[in-house]
Amino acid sequence: MPDHKIKDIDLADQGELLIEWAQAHMPVLAIIKERFEKERPLEGAVIGACLHDTKETAVLVRALEAGGAKVVLCGSNPLSTQDEVVAALVKTGTPVYSWRGQTTDEYYWCLNKVLDRKPNMTTDDGADLVNLIHSSRTDLIDGVKGGSEETTTGVIRLRAMEADG
Repeated sequence: MPDHKIKDIDLADQGELLIEWAQAHMPVLAIIKERFEKERPLEGAVIGACLHDTKETAVLVRALEAGGAKVVLCGSNPLSTQDEVVAALVKTGTPVYSWRGQTTDEYYWCLNKVLDRKPNMTTDDGADLVNLIHSSRTDLIDGVKGGSEETTTGVIRLRAMEADG
C-alpha cells in the first residue's frame, strides 16, 4: 500500500515547476535550507504537518527535510490544496495525504494518517492535529516534544484547550 493518498501522481511535473517558482521567490528559506543541509539540526524529528498544501508549503517541507526531519503532510483546508504540488512532494518521497475537495470524513482520515506516523513535532493550521492528539489520540501525547501553530484562531483554540485542562 502506498505511503500517500493524493489525487493524481501524474501531476508531479507541473507541481515541480510551481515549487521551483516559489523557491526562487523565497530567498530566506533557501538560505535556511542550505544551512540545514550542512548542520542537519532536525535529525530524528518526525514532523506531522497540517498546513495549506501550496507551492510555498512545499518549499518549507523540503527545507525541513534537508535539515534531517521526516515530514508527513496533510492539508488544513480541502479547498486550498494544490494537487500538482502534493504530487511533486510524493514523487520525491514525502508522505502526503491531501487532495482538493475532500469530504469532512476524508479530512479526518488524513489527519489520522499523519498521526499514525507518531510525530514528535507538529506544525498546524487551526490546531486540528493537536486537538486530535488531545481528544482521541492521547497515546501520542508523551511522544510530542514541540509544535507550532500558524494561526491566531489555532492559538485561541489551544488556549481554550489549556483552560479546559
